[in-house]
Order: sequence, then structure tokens, then C-alpha cells
Amino acid sequence: MAGPGKQTSMTTRPLYPSFAPISAAIAACLLAACGGGGSTDTPTTPTDGQRLAAAGQTANSHSLCSAARLGPYYWEIGDAQGRIGGGQVGAGGPARDTLMAIASASKWIYAAYVLQKAGARDADAPYLNFTSGYTQMVLPTCGTLETIESCLGNNDELVREDVGRYSYGSGHMQVHASRVMGLGAMRSAQLTSEVATVLGAYGFTYVQPQLAGGLAASPAGYATFLRDVLNGQLRMGAALGTHKVCTNPVTCSTAINAPVPTQEQWNYSLGHWVEDDPKAGDHAYSSAGAFGFYPWIDAGRTHYGVLARRTQDSGEENAGYRSAECGRLIRKAWHTGVAITG
Repeated sequence: MAGPGKQTSMTTRPLYPSFAPISAAIAACLLAACGGGGSTDTPTTPTDGQRLAAAGQTANSHSLCSAARLGPYYWEIGDAQGRIGGGQVGAGGPARDTLMAIASASKWIYAAYVLQKAGARDADAPYLNFTSGYTQMVLPTCGTLETIESCLGNNDELVREDVGRYSYGSGHMQVHASRVMGLGAMRSAQLTSEVATVLGAYGFTYVQPQLAGGLAASPAGYATFLRDVLNGQLRMGAALGTHKVCTNPVTCSTAINAPVPTQEQWNYSLGHWVEDDPKAGDHAYSSAGAFGFYPWIDAGRTHYGVLARRTQDSGEENAGYRSAECGRLIRKAWHTGVAITG
């Protein structure tokens, strides 16, 4: 049993069906390597229990995942059918059902909403992969009683020389929601209802009518959304990684700015990152938020994960990326069944 603040719950699923006992003759032949002349050793696939043990050990022991570095947090892994397991690191952190501000993890939700309501329209892609040219909007401070349009304010100028160039910011989605989707008059409560009606009831709540960063969600609610991406209930499942663009201004002439450190080269798709860095990346899809909330889907589109923590009051810089550094270690440990320590 794990110690206080380091609990990991597991549900082990058998990966293979049971087989009837083989005959003694066949068993003897296998032991003698009949007719083969080669090794009878075969690679083994780790069970879900072994994977979870490796992921849990990584979360609790790797320096990039420690509570001393990240503060207390909750993590989980699952597939299209449901949660497989997870746990909490450190004491006093969020639980699975804790509603919290998720900052830029909101972006994946808005992109999914657009796809679900309007379909995969090429004309929407520049607003969702941040190449629309609406690069003047600074992160707004707008209350729940303001509207999508009033939160946009006077920052709705199209910068023509920025069209086709990647620039991370809120203006793309805010302009799109107001002027393209016709949601400009909506306040937070109306926007919450609209998104729930189209996407599904995941318990999401807009604390600001700000599409790129105004959502509050629980790890459980976001996990359910990711499961519906995996199981094909949402159109986002087929759109993962589409329309992706390079984002690193050091290595890409069509990139202006990005929150990912320049030593890594990620791409950006429709409201989500594609972690394509040739050295550290594993091509997973993710949408890290500035307060440390980090949801992901693996490159094979078989599993999802959430790492949830709250840093909005701590002033921590690069909280989303720091969560991603830990999250991808947990993801690797899960896939290999081997704990990563360091």
C-alpha cells in the first residue's frame, strides 16, 4: 500500500482470453523446439496492472513529477471504455471530481464544439490552429456578465501580414466564436449551455465567456470528454493532428510566438498540440493549460490521460509545460510497463 499522499488505485484487465490446456505431446514438442531450430522466447506484453504500477512509480518517484516540484496533483489513465487507474501525488491537491479553472485546456473543447456543430470546414481551421491573423488580442479580464463580443473589446484587428503564420493567443477563437459562429451576444451561462448541448454534459462551466481559456472542469469531466474523442462519439477523434502547423519561431519562419520552450519543436492542430519534437516528443495530442492542467491522448489513439493541478495563485511560470514534462513520463511508463526514475 502506498504511503499518505501517494495512493495509486488500479483495475487490472486481462489482455488475453484463457486457453484450454495443451496436450503433453504438443508441450514436449514446444519444449524441444520441434522443427524450428530457433529460440522459443517471445516478447511479452505488460498487463494493465504492470503498466499502472510503472506509471504510479514514475509519478511518485521521478524528480520531474515530484510534489516538491509540481505541488500536489491528481493523475489518471484510461481508454475508450473508461478509467483504468490513477492516483494522487502529494497531500491537499485536487481530487478526481474537483472543479478547477483549466486555462488553455479550454482550447481543445472549443475546437471540438466547432467540429461537432459545423463539421470539418477548412474555413474554420485557421481560427482553430491560430493562423487566422487575429493576433492583437491580449488575454482579457472579463466577468461572467460580459459577452463573448465585449470580451473581445477593441482587439479585433486583422493583421494581414500575420495571416497564415502561427501565433498563440486568444483572438483567433474569440473572433471566430463571435463573428463566425454567431455567439457574440452570449454570456458565460449561455455559452456553458450551448457547448453542453452540442458536445455533451461533461460538467464544463465557463467562468468567463472566453473560448481559449475561460473553462472550469473536473479531471473526471475532462476524462469523459477524452473518452468520447477516442470512441468516435465526437468528430474530434477523426480530426486529431489535422491542419497542424509548426510553432517554434526559432526553427520555423511561419511561427511568431508559442508558450512551449524553444528547445522543443511541437506542432499545433485544431485546438490541441501535437508533441512532435524529434528528441523528446512521442507524437501525443495534448492541450496544456497555464494553471497546470494537462490532458492528453496518445499517438496510437488508444489511451488518454489527465494530470490535474492548480497553480493560478502560485505565480508558477510555464506550469503547463512543466506538467507536460511529467505527464509524458507517466505516459511512457504506462506504455512500456517500466517505471522511469530520475
